[in-house]
Amino acid sequence: MLISNVGQSTEADAYQAGKQAAAGAKTGLSDVKIAFAYSSVVYDTDKLLAGIAEELPGVPVLGNTSFTGVITPAGFIGSDDGFVGIMAFADENLAVGVSGSAKDGDARQTGRKVALEAMQNAGKDCAPDCYYLAASPGEEEFYIKGITDVIGRVPMFGGSAADNAIVGEWMLFAGQDVFADGVIVAFFYGAQMTNLFTGAYRETGDVGIITKVVDNRVLVEIDNKPALQKYAEWAGVPVDSLKGGDLLVYTITSPLGVKDRLGDLTAIRHPMNGNDDFSMNIGANLAEKTAVIRMEATVDELISSAADCIEQLKNKMGSKAAAFHLVHCGGRRAGIGERIDEVVTAVQQAVGDVPFIMEFTFGEYGFEDDGNNSTGGLMLSYTGFAG
Repeated sequence: MLISNVGQSTEADAYQAGKQAAAGAKTGLSDVKIAFAYSSVVYDTDKLLAGIAEELPGVPVLGNTSFTGVITPAGFIGSDDGFVGIMAFADENLAVGVSGSAKDGDARQTGRKVALEAMQNAGKDCAPDCYYLAASPGEEEFYIKGITDVIGRVPMFGGSAADNAIVGEWMLFAGQDVFADGVIVAFFYGAQMTNLFTGAYRETGDVGIITKVVDNRVLVEIDNKPALQKYAEWAGVPVDSLKGGDLLVYTITSPLGVKDRLGDLTAIRHPMNGNDDFSMNIGANLAEKTAVIRMEATVDELISSAADCIEQLKNKMGSKAAAFHLVHCGGRRAGIGERIDEVVTAVQQAVGDVPFIMEFTFGEYGFEDDGNNSTGGLMLSYTGFAG
């Protein structure tokens, strides 16, 4: 039976923070199989991991830096001096294989590499029941393709590493390996996982065909018109008000969405920068000759969805969860701003007495029904584990 616990710390000393959080996470557990750790960019990650290893010797630890903080049963854990939250799993029937690598060759090749290593580290020669993924922002889809090359279509969950200012200070770590550009995975054997992947936005009537994309993530044209101008027309705002990083902020409450082939999932695409040529940098891959939809949500809805989606996940599971791993977009968290305590209270009430951890990411991954594993931005990837 899976048992979980969570620890946290805002100690300024990275080593002591790791020790304190790990000590809390292991309380009441024996034979810990894996620990997820999400931390501040201000910490020396090597020292943080050394502190965790002191309390959890031999336990595979993996995770990444999180945008401004984490949420645990203890509340919002964040500090200018540093923070870390750790969730540990123990289950005598669970086998876990962890692997991570800085980008080696191209992203797809690196995905294949970590998939093979994760199986080996779990002592298995077959695909897992599910897997966890974290990567640096930019090439997540290609890491997934490489993993799929090895294990086929296996349900996944996770999110991209983040920093506090979108300046590339994020870090990923697996064991004692620390890097900024790469991927980490955990393959789970004997786990019962349910994932809810959603943006929780409303569709508007503004829809167009993507007619030109450059390098996967630069949206140049919608309906053969400059993308930024088309979006400005939809939104009813001056196009110059969407230049540069102003586009990122504006689209937190009005991003773009793309439907999967069956219509089960609308994956959110977050416009990140309005360029001088009226193209838009997007936070995930796009394809020409597919439809893009303008989506909407108020800040009130961003707040309420954080807890509402937990209730949806619980209903989807059909049985009491033993643990919740909650991936919440950092952009949504930025839009919520000082009202984050409202999210904390609502999430704590929705979760009840089940251990949980929520990280804030710069990309989210999950799946719905018979769809392929997908990535998005401004999304929630909520995962429940059965006991």
